[in-house]
Amino acid sequence: MLVPPQLGHLAGAVRRWPVESQQGSRRNAMVASTALAQRRAELADVEEFLAALGRPPVREVARSAAHR
Repeated sequence: MLVPPQLGHLAGAVRRWPVESQQGSRRNAMVASTALAQRRAELADVEEFLAALGRPPVREVARSAAHR
């Protein structure tokens, strides 16, 4: 049985979709994880700097600002 080229292309796309979708999701998760790790490192640097100046940690400043 011969399959028309358009149908064969569609079937191939349907077979590739789960793999490509999962790869895209993994890539997005890695980008997000990297961004969060950078943000945590920056927060730690800021907290170290503020501690050296004798100021309260960033989390305490943010908490007090949220209650105003």
